[in-house]
Amino acid sequence: MQIKNVTTLSFFLFIFTFKINAQQPTQSKTWSLEECIDYAVKNNISVKQSELTTELSKVNLTQSEGNLLPNLNGNASHSYNFGRTVDRFTNQFATQQVLSENLYLSSDFNLFSGLQNVNTIKEYKYSYQAGKYDIDKMKNDISLTVASDYLQILYNIEALDNATNQMGITSSQVDRTQKLVDAGSAALGTLLDIQAQLATEELNVTTAQNNLDISYLTLAQLLNMSSAEGFTIIKPEIAVANEALLTATPTQIYNSAVTNLPEIKSADLKVKSADKAVDVAWGGLSPKLSFSASYGTGYSGASKQLVGTPTITGAAPNGDVTASGELVYTPTYSVNYETIPIADQYRNNVNKSFGFYLTVPIFNRFQTKAVIDKARIQKQSAELTVESTKLGIQKNIQQAYADANAALKKYASTKKALTAMEESFKYTEQKFNVGMVNTTDYNTAKNKLTTTQSQLLQAKYEFVFKTKVLDFYQGKPLKL
Repeated sequence: MQIKNVTTLSFFLFIFTFKINAQQPTQSKTWSLEECIDYAVKNNISVKQSELTTELSKVNLTQSEGNLLPNLNGNASHSYNFGRTVDRFTNQFATQQVLSENLYLSSDFNLFSGLQNVNTIKEYKYSYQAGKYDIDKMKNDISLTVASDYLQILYNIEALDNATNQMGITSSQVDRTQKLVDAGSAALGTLLDIQAQLATEELNVTTAQNNLDISYLTLAQLLNMSSAEGFTIIKPEIAVANEALLTATPTQIYNSAVTNLPEIKSADLKVKSADKAVDVAWGGLSPKLSFSASYGTGYSGASKQLVGTPTITGAAPNGDVTASGELVYTPTYSVNYETIPIADQYRNNVNKSFGFYLTVPIFNRFQTKAVIDKARIQKQSAELTVESTKLGIQKNIQQAYADANAALKKYASTKKALTAMEESFKYTEQKFNVGMVNTTDYNTAKNKLTTTQSQLLQAKYEFVFKTKVLDFYQGKPLKL
């Protein structure tokens, strides 16, 4: 019995754990740049909110298309009246309780209103299409941010490797100097200086590790992960060729960007939408013609009909006399009434109507003029947004191109400097080992080497990121 309970408990624990793991992204695997971008785009909350906003635009479009169709409404009522009233079906006074029922169908159809409905459909159609491009623009922005954070991690990995290597060299030098001091071949001050250098480089390693951890956390948060624990990325080999890699000019890149970027398409569509909004506003000055029709019937409990034949029950003088002076009598009758059946009343009380209605705007306190002016201003603002977007893209491309060129030149010159610095440090280290150079000169040469390595690393990733930005503006996929 206990074995069965344990088995059942284990089964439910397995299912529960499976569900939890299914809700979280797989962090144990190594992520590529393409996988990070794809995951971020699919799970970003801002993208989802933008998609919902676009869905609202689609609903507005559907609603505007429906305004071209006639409407149809049905009404029904069932009521009781107490006290004196005029019955609408018998047109007579009723004092007793009266039951009334009404059935009614009505329809209205807008025949002409200055083409406002047609232009509203076009306005919302352009707005809906612009919304979809806004989503693409947001996805592109997220992709660039992911690429930047991804490259930052790669930079911090190499920076940590460099710091660790330098610390290893200094650590070996500390061991060697310790032995020389113990043997009486070196002064204690030399050992203390080298140990101080080692402490500084240990701090550099700690700082580099912290920077790496923070960059992993930044990317994990961008991907909406619960934590960065277990999250690692693929480390591709990134090499920078000696020759220039920027084959396209800024003008060529800009022309490609203006043709392909979603923010440009969105801005152009918003101008078209604003233009149709102006047409809609002008339609407010146009006469409006509509058609209306209705069909109704009803029932009243006060509607009566004669039942059978009246019978004479007697006679009574009516106040008149004959020529001979005799009283004139009028017979009295017994009459029976009943409520007209509901089916007969529904059939007999049918009411049909239709009509055309023309409304001509003459003066509405300048409200229509204000709507037109606002629509014009919004259109002008949309046109300025197009120009501003194009200028912003052009500026970003020129800046990225200049930064990439500068980084490439810095990389090439720093690479040469690093080669010379490495040879210089080897020579200094050899002289230090034989006592020809003091610790100050040794540490200075080593720090120069470390600085040059850092500069080379910065130039490398600056160039790589800026080239990725330029690739992005040319419509190329972001990948390493």
